[in-house]
Amino acid sequence: MALSINLPEAGGKIAAYKVSEGKRFDPPSNPFNRIALAAGHVVADPFADVNPHEAAAVDWDRTIAFREYLWDLGLGVAEAMDTAQRGMGLDWPTALELITRSVKASKARKGAVVFSGAGTDHLDPANANSIDDVIRAYEEQFAAIEAVGGRIIMMASRALVRVAKSADDYVTVYNRLLSQVKEPVIIHWLGDMFDPALAGYWGTRDLDKALDTAVEILNNNAAKVDGVKISLLDKDKEIVMRRRLNQGVKMYTGDDFNYAELIAGDAKGYSHALLGIFDAIAPAAASALSALAVNDLKTFNTILEPTVPLSRHIFKAPTRFYKTGVVFMAYLNGLQDHFTMIGAQESMRSTLHFAELFRLADKAGLLADPERAVSRMKTVMATHGVAG
Repeated sequence: MALSINLPEAGGKIAAYKVSEGKRFDPPSNPFNRIALAAGHVVADPFADVNPHEAAAVDWDRTIAFREYLWDLGLGVAEAMDTAQRGMGLDWPTALELITRSVKASKARKGAVVFSGAGTDHLDPANANSIDDVIRAYEEQFAAIEAVGGRIIMMASRALVRVAKSADDYVTVYNRLLSQVKEPVIIHWLGDMFDPALAGYWGTRDLDKALDTAVEILNNNAAKVDGVKISLLDKDKEIVMRRRLNQGVKMYTGDDFNYAELIAGDAKGYSHALLGIFDAIAPAAASALSALAVNDLKTFNTILEPTVPLSRHIFKAPTRFYKTGVVFMAYLNGLQDHFTMIGAQESMRSTLHFAELFRLADKAGLLADPERAVSRMKTVMATHGVAG
């Protein structure tokens, strides 16, 4: 008998939805020809007696086990990013513990890659009075990550937005910091759709002018820059920037709306990947990248393109709440045994949102065990007043 589940639809209607048998994605059979980093989420401890709005309780064993799962698929890990609710529930001391544990686990595995986010989130923007304050805050986090053997992703700074008076201040901050790093870093340009406090980054709200400043900084510091990740959900801006980068400076797409075509690329180049959605679609992403590595673009698109509607739904406005969908996918697929999140962010999407997410995940073949997914979905829907 085909699996079926009652799901809500717009207008208050509840209708039976027939679930497919799911897909089996072939594990990678060859090295990728794109660097692929999945921004991994953290698994909350559902039994910790804490106020979720005041403290982050992490299940460290399950969190590291999730990184092992990503590494097993051939993906690297972008650690302690906004996917892990960094600066949105996960504070710097806890982020550093996460980084330390993840780097240690990676050292024990041949070929495991991890880059870790360094920012200024331990500095309250209200207490930042100058760019020197911002520089010192970055330096503290850079030093801590390098001390545990980590590679750096230089995250955007809310404090820098507050104190910078012009694009020149951004140039000063980035030049100073990049001159000090031990190994080339990834620069992260996170758009304000992900974090409204970052509006006006690079000293302007004009994206073309902002892009000019970012490219200048990257190319002038090319020896200290592994690449740049932009999360603007604007594929044209990414392609323009990609073509302006010095040779050797990689573009990592952070576009969770258009990643398939950006990774595939065109005659003039392609993007690598540093994506939050790869957390949720890891088996499909790994299988698609394996196909791309042997120039099987048809299989790459056949696998990855059906995941894009799901990603666009998970990252729909307010985009900053995309983490709820990422963790929900982990719960549906048995990668954690509960749907509890840091900061209680399991409550940040509607019943209709979860229902559509389930349908889109099913259509993309991303429910690893449909019976388990249906059982768990019924449990969640019951708490929202929808009978099985």
